[in-house]
Amino acid sequence: MKLTSIDWAVIAAYFLFNLAIGFYYKARAGKNISEFFLSGRNVPWWLAGTSMVATTFAADTPLVVTGLVARNGIAGNWLWWNFVASGMLTVFLFSRLWRRSGVMTDVEFAEIRYSGRPAAFLRGFRALYLGVPINCIILGWVNLAMVKILTLTLGITKAQALWIVLGMIALTSFISALAGLWGVLVTDLFQFVLKMTMVIILAFAAVHAVGGIGQMELKLSQIPRAGSALSFVPDLNSAWMPMITFLVYISVNWWAVWYPGSEPGGGGFVAQRMFCAKDERHSLLATLWFNIAHYALRPWPWILVGLASIILYPDLKDKESGYVLVMVDYLPAALRGLMLAGFAAAFMSTIGTNLNWGASYLVNDFYRRFVRKGAGERHYVAMSQVATVFLTIVSAILTYFMDSIAGAWKLLIVTGAGTGTVLILRWYWWRINAWSEVSSMAAAFVVSITLQLGFGLSSDDPYGFAYIMLITVGITTVVWIAVTFMTAPEPMDTLVAFYRRVHPWTAGWAPVARNAPDVPPTRDMAYNIMDWIAGCILIYGSLFGIGKIILGFCRAGLAQEAEKLAPYYPTPLTIVEKMLDFGGLKADEKMFDLGSGDGRIVIMAAQKYHADATGVEMVDDLYRQSMQKIRSLGLEKTARIIHGDIFKQDYSSANMLTVYLLPVSNDKVRPLLEKQLKKGTRIVSHDFPFRDWTAEKEITIEDDGEGRSHTLYLYRR
Repeated sequence: MKLTSIDWAVIAAYFLFNLAIGFYYKARAGKNISEFFLSGRNVPWWLAGTSMVATTFAADTPLVVTGLVARNGIAGNWLWWNFVASGMLTVFLFSRLWRRSGVMTDVEFAEIRYSGRPAAFLRGFRALYLGVPINCIILGWVNLAMVKILTLTLGITKAQALWIVLGMIALTSFISALAGLWGVLVTDLFQFVLKMTMVIILAFAAVHAVGGIGQMELKLSQIPRAGSALSFVPDLNSAWMPMITFLVYISVNWWAVWYPGSEPGGGGFVAQRMFCAKDERHSLLATLWFNIAHYALRPWPWILVGLASIILYPDLKDKESGYVLVMVDYLPAALRGLMLAGFAAAFMSTIGTNLNWGASYLVNDFYRRFVRKGAGERHYVAMSQVATVFLTIVSAILTYFMDSIAGAWKLLIVTGAGTGTVLILRWYWWRINAWSEVSSMAAAFVVSITLQLGFGLSSDDPYGFAYIMLITVGITTVVWIAVTFMTAPEPMDTLVAFYRRVHPWTAGWAPVARNAPDVPPTRDMAYNIMDWIAGCILIYGSLFGIGKIILGFCRAGLAQEAEKLAPYYPTPLTIVEKMLDFGGLKADEKMFDLGSGDGRIVIMAAQKYHADATGVEMVDDLYRQSMQKIRSLGLEKTARIIHGDIFKQDYSSANMLTVYLLPVSNDKVRPLLEKQLKKGTRIVSHDFPFRDWTAEKEITIEDDGEGRSHTLYLYRR
């Protein structure tokens, strides 16, 4: 992709603007560690929430979604859509509690909820584990995605792209170290507006490249294995998402698994944004806005590009790169500089947040807690800047070795299965102690590793993933519950102090509440649960509603057009057989059924006559019904349904056609058939003849077994 001087000027202006923001907030961030990491706890909800959305919009995110859609259709996004319930749980059951806790990081929580050495161990271990290896691996993945984008767009080598990425990391690190969280938040806002604008423009360009939404649906229906790409729900008989795996995703995965950015009960950079909000109300609104934008609003431009990439690059092996190729091949030249700036924004927003968040763990929860206590605020701010640079260097080194550590990363993520229950209940049940968390982490790790390395189960296999999840969650839950009752509860002084500070649900803290009679009881659980359910309905309703608005109008128009061509009336099976016999269908011949309805003619042609049978059907429900029947009978190799318009197909390969259309529809399709059909092709028309054509044969079946008569017409080109 060739860039002009104007493109380079736009990119330079983008970087200069980010630098200006960093210098503007330099003085404020240098006051103390609270300003550096939490912006003085004075951030409005819209800024905190938008920063969460911007952080999860990394450079690799559009590529990942494109890959999911290209492989498994829109439904492929259930791999992350299942976390909606977890996100809304954070909104209504945890955001206010986190804000009341007054902590600087989520790992600091361990020493206000628990006491003694176990609490200190939890805080120190998680600070190092999350702050360095987990955080830097995330950064490394994002770095690699940006390298791929630069190599494809600029035509440079991987080494050259990596040097550019390192320069961008250095700039982001400089801004983060200079301006703290204020600089990260404000640049996130600017970057989010820029990158969302550009991905929407690219989505329009992608849809235009395939001829519009209607043509996109039509062309997808003609590509093998892409016919169901527009389905919002996965086929539960599919290899990539069998029923047991889908049930695990929607009923277990969202609450049982710890994953960066989707922690049960909130955590990580999401918790950091809740801490920095002005008050409890702003904390709740920030997380609510984040979940609405993250799940309902943001995905559709990516999904549209993913669908277009299936059509534009059907043989592409690296499905994720389809997003970048659409940009290179179809984005107007005048917008290329802005698009690259948009990718840089996506990259830098994630890098900036993770550097600031990781440094907060290292300084607040390890250095300040265990290495040097009681130093001045200026010292800790300086050490935060050092930690930011340290994480930058480590993440850059890890980028070189990402291929070799990818497998280890998968093992680490699956080892989080089963810990989610403790992370949720520690807020709502006084009896949870530090050993509950420690035992859940240890049990999840041991069970998951044993299942994968000892029993050969793989998280890459859908069935293997489901079994790993169910077994790990089950055993881990038994272990931590047993350990909880086998060990003493936390000291009452610690529990009372936590209860006074956070005001958790009184029913789960009854023994502690009796020791703090001055604290007003909290009895809002029922309302919170109802809000949570309503929130999930809101997110999924908005997500699928927006999709229906984008795609549904076209489908409705297709259905209405199909009704005009021929009202759906299934041909009796006795007549189906008569039609195929009447046309003289032979094994291995290619036949087409125009307006195939539930697919019965196509299925019989393939199953009984061993022909290569294709149906064309506009109506979405009939298309799905017929394809499901074909798959259930194992006829995919010889039978298929095209989801589209009968007037926009190529019938030149046909040996025989079957038609059950109204006379006006026969008149409309006749010129197309005259133009396309080769000499000798047979056409069998049911009940309605083709005007201006002379039938070679004509038969009438007086009684089809249901009291109706039928007339069949045989034509030969």
